[in-house]
Amino acid sequence: MGGPVVVLAGGTGGARLARGMLDVVSGDLVVVANTADDVEIYGAHVSPDPDLVLYWLADRIDERGWGLRDDTFGVMDGLRELGVDVWFNLGDRDLAVGLRRRELLAAGTRLTEALEELRGALGVPARVLPMSDEAVRTRVRFGGRWWAFQEYMIRAGAGEPVEGVELEGVQASRPAPEALDAIAAARAIVIGPSNPVISIGPILAVPGMREALGASPAAVVAVSPLVGGAVVKGPTGPFLRWAGLELSADGIAAAYEGVVDGLVADERTDRVPVLETDVLMSDAGSRRRLAEETLGFAEGLAAAR
Repeated sequence: MGGPVVVLAGGTGGARLARGMLDVVSGDLVVVANTADDVEIYGAHVSPDPDLVLYWLADRIDERGWGLRDDTFGVMDGLRELGVDVWFNLGDRDLAVGLRRRELLAAGTRLTEALEELRGALGVPARVLPMSDEAVRTRVRFGGRWWAFQEYMIRAGAGEPVEGVELEGVQASRPAPEALDAIAAARAIVIGPSNPVISIGPILAVPGMREALGASPAAVVAVSPLVGGAVVKGPTGPFLRWAGLELSADGIAAAYEGVVDGLVADERTDRVPVLETDVLMSDAGSRRRLAEETLGFAEGLAAAR
């Protein structure tokens, strides 16, 4: 079966798996990234998840796990000197990416097209698409008030318990046409080891996205973000607890009920077929191994239909 391999991604886990998949399928990779974390700040349009994927695929990710390697922070230092509350820290070249995206969007360019220009400038061989060209923004209720997602993560320290989650603008959004085309033509669709509620949830909430996944001839498989029953990075635990889901393979499978045909995890569940394997991606070799195993699993499920 031909066609691209589509990875739905948000956060570090999804970006790491996408990098492993790039080693396996090269230019046949298409990443559909969560854009509900986007923020307009410092005159820039910052897209944390698409940019994280771009930087990983360009082999330019910083060792901190975000931003561009060897970036400088002169603008942030200058803003602090001017008395600005710099709560959202961006490197100079990372800021330049956001400024260029803001310029393109202000000129009427679709977000999909803006990401395509940035992909070319960074020399990324695989396509990186937004889940939607329309603005969708995650808001989190914590401590008795609603926070924009980035403010919740940084100012509120990703505190818990999470009291609510809402997606502003999602009902008026639609999937990016290029994302729909890739899904329809895919030979495999992989949901990365990302937070099911706030990283993948917004993608699946875009009207028409679930239907597109269900109509694709490809099998849809999810990779669990849990290693040994624990979260590797990020606030997956608080959001799963808010959603009433267990911190286990069973809970991850339940989060994707009706969407996935299988789950890749290091523990079993009876909800869906499982490829039981080590899902920890600690280096390039383990990323590639997990990508190869996941792709083989998805293609096997599709062939068995």
